[in-house]
Amino acid sequence: MHYYVHADKFLLRSGVEYGGYLEVCDGKFGRYTKTKPDDVEILDYSGKVIAPGLVDTHIHGFKNHDVMDCDLEGLKVISQGLLSCGVTSFLPTTLTSSTESLNNVAKLIGDHYQEVKGAKIQGIFFEGPFFTEEHKGAQNPIYMGDPNYDTFENWQKLAGGLIKKIAIAPERNGAVEFTQKVTQEGVHVALGHSSATYDQAREVVFAGADIFVHTYNGMSGLNHREPGMVGAAMDTPETFGELICDGHHVAPAAANALIRAKSSEKIVMITDCMRAGGMPEGDNYFLGEFPVVVKDGAARLKDSGSLAGSILELIDGVKNIIKWGKASLYDAFKMASYVPAVSVGIDDRCGGIIAGHAADFLVVDDEVNLYETYLDGKSVYQK
Repeated sequence: MHYYVHADKFLLRSGVEYGGYLEVCDGKFGRYTKTKPDDVEILDYSGKVIAPGLVDTHIHGFKNHDVMDCDLEGLKVISQGLLSCGVTSFLPTTLTSSTESLNNVAKLIGDHYQEVKGAKIQGIFFEGPFFTEEHKGAQNPIYMGDPNYDTFENWQKLAGGLIKKIAIAPERNGAVEFTQKVTQEGVHVALGHSSATYDQAREVVFAGADIFVHTYNGMSGLNHREPGMVGAAMDTPETFGELICDGHHVAPAAANALIRAKSSEKIVMITDCMRAGGMPEGDNYFLGEFPVVVKDGAARLKDSGSLAGSILELIDGVKNIIKWGKASLYDAFKMASYVPAVSVGIDDRCGGIIAGHAADFLVVDDEVNLYETYLDGKSVYQK
């Protein structure tokens, strides 16, 4: 398989290029050239933009399936469905649950992740269970506790080393020691669902934590006398800040403030999507053990009305951040592809249009309408 792609615009890791030709050979990106090559197939996408496949490092479910269902067929449906969202790589994300349940999910994904045929599973994100009840969100507090390294090591063993990220609350006992141990193994510690003070958060960042989970949501807010978790996210330039750009979780002005504080190099656009993503609105959904109502583009807990993840598709998050005037086309895609990959150490295999990397790319227009998704150089979704 050897061909070149021609388009009006290419969002390469090296920057934006206009016109020209991008080589794809044996499922990988080759060179980019301005000169039309001879005697080789050319896919003509004149009028279109070639963008990197998106990387969602925080997603619970899609198409009425959830990672916590612990069902391989459901995981395959999620993987396949994400191609229509422009996502070519993702981290299946767990919820706070019993140790036994998390054991089972870790083993299922670790044993079978290579069997999915859609968006590639590049790791696992353990969202919890080492959280604080005050900011529990849609996480079940009965399973919350202090960070336990032995418990984590067992999950990692069952997952075959696939856990790339685990989220904890900085104020939990042992958070600093846990972070030091886990980060030395190459796992990224994220901070969230927490009432931590600014100083508590900074202490765990110093110990090695480098991601803030869905910044603004599920954490102590910014106050001019106690900057809290949000202040720590803004004031730690080397950390990454996850951001849900659905218009429900974070106001556009707040999104802009975070981008200005951290720069587009440190913003990780995520969906936090739950099983109702890609499904009709209704009141028959669950997130973990909690009933959820999906209405007016948002998922909320039936009993409290609190946001329960999202139903956002990542390609729509890219559209939104541009529409809000908060980012250029190039930066918007970067925050939904390359930066997420860097944040969990998988940028050596996905997240950018780079020579030698798997040819996972999108065909979009200037308004970010998705026309086609390519995986390993093969067209796998067409609108």
